[in-house]
Amino acid sequence: MKIKTLLIANRGEIACRIARTARASGITPVGVHSDADANALHVREIGHSVCIGGGPASESYLKIHAVIDAAKSVGADAIHPGYGFLAENSDFARAVEAAGMVFMGPTPDTLERFGDKASAKEAAVTASVPVISGAEGACSDPQEIADEVRAMGLPVLLKAVGGGGGRGQRLVTDEATLTEDIEGALREAKSTFGSEGLLLERFLPEARHVEVQIAGDGKGQVVHLFERDCTLQRRHQKVIEEAPAWGLPRALLDKIAHDAVRLGETLDYRGLGTVEFLVAGDEYFFLEVNPRIQVEHPVTEAITGLDLVALHLRIAEGAGLGLVQDDLAINGHAVEARLYAEDPAMQFAPSTGTLTTLSLPDGLRIDSGVEEGDAVTPFYDPMIAKMVVHAADRETALAQLATALDRVAVEGVQTNRAFLTALARNPEFEQMQVHTRWIDGMLEELTQASPLARPDLWKAAAAVLFVASSRSDASANPWENRDTFTGWRLGLGGDVMEAGQRVTLTDAADKSEELRVGPIKAADTYTVLSESGEAISLAMREFTPGRWRISKGDDVFLIDARLQAGVIEMDTPEGRLVFRPAAPLAFAGGDAAADRAVASPLTGMIAEIKVADGQDVAEGDVIAVMESMKLEISIRAATAGIASNISVSNGDMVDRGQVIAEILPSEE
Repeated sequence: MKIKTLLIANRGEIACRIARTARASGITPVGVHSDADANALHVREIGHSVCIGGGPASESYLKIHAVIDAAKSVGADAIHPGYGFLAENSDFARAVEAAGMVFMGPTPDTLERFGDKASAKEAAVTASVPVISGAEGACSDPQEIADEVRAMGLPVLLKAVGGGGGRGQRLVTDEATLTEDIEGALREAKSTFGSEGLLLERFLPEARHVEVQIAGDGKGQVVHLFERDCTLQRRHQKVIEEAPAWGLPRALLDKIAHDAVRLGETLDYRGLGTVEFLVAGDEYFFLEVNPRIQVEHPVTEAITGLDLVALHLRIAEGAGLGLVQDDLAINGHAVEARLYAEDPAMQFAPSTGTLTTLSLPDGLRIDSGVEEGDAVTPFYDPMIAKMVVHAADRETALAQLATALDRVAVEGVQTNRAFLTALARNPEFEQMQVHTRWIDGMLEELTQASPLARPDLWKAAAAVLFVASSRSDASANPWENRDTFTGWRLGLGGDVMEAGQRVTLTDAADKSEELRVGPIKAADTYTVLSESGEAISLAMREFTPGRWRISKGDDVFLIDARLQAGVIEMDTPEGRLVFRPAAPLAFAGGDAAADRAVASPLTGMIAEIKVADGQDVAEGDVIAVMESMKLEISIRAATAGIASNISVSNGDMVDRGQVIAEILPSEE
């Protein structure tokens, strides 16, 4: 069957990526979108998209009948679910096939088998694939779970049977938090996956995460496309992925791949899938199967030279794999970093807002679902882009990735760019002396900003750039009207701190400083004074649009810089720097009453109110639990007192900074 029209039941970068291959294959792609995504990049790129509901995924991308109706309305022959949303939903797969369309994924029976972690583990045992020891079957009774955990001994990993994509896992390490951990895991399992069942497994503290990409024709032929290493994780979410798995014996990796293929063969696997393992020393254990295309599939494409979406389309059309295992070989090394809108200073909480600046480097593969001017909303995953480097060897690939990350500039939201850069240059990661929990123990070191070698020079250059760029005609040029700066000369009387053009610069770390800018001698030579009164002299001239020559003493630098949308972006030898120029800032003191206002730390949905009006609370008590973009966050009281004026209910959407309750002083 030749697919002519393909409905892509997803959004963001994966929808854009699938559409490009579909169009190149002679297939017409059609998208879907929510009200919140009406002007999203995937809608603009695909060109034809159908609205399927409201902003929350439960009102749009997770509505089976809405997606099916959209596909019917455009005459689609097939539906590609991408990853996430309905990609692993067996009911959706059945509905697609019942409507006479091709579901681009495994059979509904296979989805059911692998969608439930308990049955997936049983399938692995049947195929003689090693599994992690733990309690048998799934359990949803809190007391039974607690008893089993105590019998197993800590640490224990609680896993939602319907979990996936890094969600639905909670590590229990302390008896004191056992009840809270179990309640949280059950709540997340029910709200996110529709089932409270949990698996209990022995925790492997220093394991590597290795996954094998497989592809099957649905008739018994299965091949592997080698492995990926996804050991660098936070909250079970992958951060940097690479292929192949460096530093492990090829004989061990071949054995793991062979087991992955055998598991696929036992179920006549159809389409793309990933079999995930934990590797500890010379042992490995089955973890789960993701029966869909993976976020990190580009690194496999890089080392094999294959287009996995094109292969997926071929399988869906019934044309088979078109290759055998001996046709595949590894070429070089590929690394992928996930650039997210999240705030490392707030425990990596998602950061929402408009991307006022988004500048990504050339020379590597960029898969993105947003452009400058687009909004990061609270409804969906906050990924900005996947940055993929392919080189001859791992050392070169990591170096190129770090350099590319240096050249990223994002304004309007906080990002994990500096965190990713620190990872790419970390010596322990370079030697692969890491495990799945390694990042957790290195957070303080990895989130500390690397000091610049010439911070004063770049701040001075930014101030000069702002002054020069903000004067578009000679009559408005302050240097053409010397009366403005009468008496302003170094060492020539007057208070130099009160002379010159004042510019306040705020850097990417939200640190602000007020500078003074004025010319001396030639028109392209300036003196910039810091708040402390230290002066720096530099010559700065724009010789082509956006290209500047900076001279300071004997040093000459060429930089790319621009002032756009109120943001200064500078591409320097020390990386891409961003400053927000403004009038001098006035700082106000805090108010003790602010500690009594309980505000939402970000935009999201209230999952559970934990206190009632009039209830006594202690400092640090949880007032409410909220969900936002794959995270469950506890909002705590900053002071002790009495809970009052609770203004939200379970299920309410709240904005960042919105006051949801107050803590009034107790009579005592």
